[in-house]
Amino acid sequence: MPKTLILCDCAGSQSIDSEALSRSTGLPCSKLHSALCTDEIDQAAAALTQGDAIICCAQEHRIFEALAEEIDAPAPGFTDLRDRAGWTADTASTLPKMTALIAEATLAPASAKTIDVHSEGLCLILGAPDVAFAAAERLQDSLAVTVLLDTPHDPPHSRAYDVISGQLRHAKGALGQFAVTIDQLQQLDVTGRSWTWGEARNDGQSICDIILDLRGGQPLFPAPEKRDGYLRADPKSPTAVAEATMAASQLVGIFEKPLYVRTEPLLCAHSRAGQTGCTRCLDICPTGAISPAGDHVSIDPMICAGCGSCASLCPSGAITYDAPPTDALMRRIQTLTKTYLDAGGRTPRLLVVDNHGGEMIQLAARFGRGLPADVIPLNVEALNSFGHAETLAALAAGCGEVSILLSPRAERDVQEHEIALAAAIAGPQVHLLDVADPDALSDHLFDVTPPQAQVETPQRPMGTRRQITRQAAKALVPTAETLPLPEGAPYGAVLVSSDNCTLCLSCVSLCPSGALGDNPDLPQLRFQEDACLQCGLCATICPEDAITYESRLNLTSDALSQVVLHEEEPFACVECGSLFGVKSTIDKITEKLAGKHSMFANPDAARMIQMCDDCRVNAQFHQQNSPFAGADRPKVRTTEDYLSKRKDH
Repeated sequence: MPKTLILCDCAGSQSIDSEALSRSTGLPCSKLHSALCTDEIDQAAAALTQGDAIICCAQEHRIFEALAEEIDAPAPGFTDLRDRAGWTADTASTLPKMTALIAEATLAPASAKTIDVHSEGLCLILGAPDVAFAAAERLQDSLAVTVLLDTPHDPPHSRAYDVISGQLRHAKGALGQFAVTIDQLQQLDVTGRSWTWGEARNDGQSICDIILDLRGGQPLFPAPEKRDGYLRADPKSPTAVAEATMAASQLVGIFEKPLYVRTEPLLCAHSRAGQTGCTRCLDICPTGAISPAGDHVSIDPMICAGCGSCASLCPSGAITYDAPPTDALMRRIQTLTKTYLDAGGRTPRLLVVDNHGGEMIQLAARFGRGLPADVIPLNVEALNSFGHAETLAALAAGCGEVSILLSPRAERDVQEHEIALAAAIAGPQVHLLDVADPDALSDHLFDVTPPQAQVETPQRPMGTRRQITRQAAKALVPTAETLPLPEGAPYGAVLVSSDNCTLCLSCVSLCPSGALGDNPDLPQLRFQEDACLQCGLCATICPEDAITYESRLNLTSDALSQVVLHEEEPFACVECGSLFGVKSTIDKITEKLAGKHSMFANPDAARMIQMCDDCRVNAQFHQQNSPFAGADRPKVRTTEDYLSKRKDH
């Protein structure tokens, strides 16, 4: 059964052509309502009983969800046509845009992956006595509270919560699994008429589920606002303290923690043989959730806040965003652009926003000019998960430009890096918008000259993010062979100095992606540029410092096959003639050792340098004073030998 669109013009404040929308979407539409959430709620109930309904209004989704539950009807889908398309000062037709937004709403949502987090309500409060004790009194009935004071202080004579004294040296973990280390720990002896502090001791260990930090100083964790279970407030602000205390009181029970990223350790280029290579994810993670784990990295899902920075910057695909997966985001991009163009739109502009940007769009629509008819908003869970590959895919799919509205929770340097990389490949039609005023956002989008399409025939790149980047770049710049990229790009070439390289092939053994290879029959160093991650391992391990890099995107077929970076003439064994080693290296070793070193003073010994492995072993075995030779074997004794020693013979 096809989905049914339930339309409402919100008291006549927007224009919707239901018949045209039904033709362009291929879906049946209800009659155009005007007060679906109030006076016409009975008609909404009747529509919900039919099932597979999409209500084209997101403002009152709670009412419709509650209504569906009340009448035991399937939960409807929602899409916001009013704020994103209907309320606009643009006089152009909004039909292509509405069609695209509805097509996006019909996509099956990606299944979420979560883990359960258990919090029993063990709360540690940090802060000065007056503020900490007041917070403890508010929480004592809902949480198991312990107050940690910096120095011993007269405690309140109440056993509703615990009080300890000490210096918090270290804290780790997240909601439900915090672990703290306390020095100068003193516990309160509550026996007798006068309570006293016990003897101080170091390295006290404890666990808790929640930390309420009311000290007002340095936070315990990086990016403290992204650490689940860690609540921090300025002790000088009663409002902030009250809000943090109220939030702490709600953190009891079982919570679902999304698994934001998926990892493939075998693809990771972090390290090989104890040598460090790629550290992009380690350098950018705001919460410290990523740590080295041998040749790859490990991500603590309890600490990960799901910003998506690591997935955008990972050159190998060892880390991919999974909430929702990357392919689901690519599908949304392609659905929006293709549907818009098929519905008669000319050249769409994609505006990428998160929840913060979605609220700005709503404000701009209600109080200002809204969005132009050719600007399609794309809401994503994490702004930094939208990187250069997604940007190029949108341009290749037919968008004239891609704009990313910066959010306070997004890492700006990640966005700037990805924007610069996408612009180096596709040109200037990629923008990072840093505006906080909804009217300024509308003005910018209305004042920009409508762009031209970047491609004549829209493309739908598929595969990994690296493959999508290459396919999109070939569509966007069909005449280019090699595109220069900013320093630090995950695409590029390895350059080898022929004067320094000795073909030791250390780089081949450590290359994590197989971009560097050898030839088993000839002394050659081979390279496949499309596989190179620019991780730095080969340059780090090279004993001759013969390797440098060039950041670029090679769009020719040469990048997909192995090319020879360096080769030399092989050396023929002087005994059997088989090829082995490198002639220049054997000649150099012979020149330095023959007749000049005690082990090679003998011409026969020096000649062994020029032999292959098999011939060298054979020559050593048969030489005089062979190191493989043992003592003479004893003469075999026979029966005659034994009998000759007997006296009766």
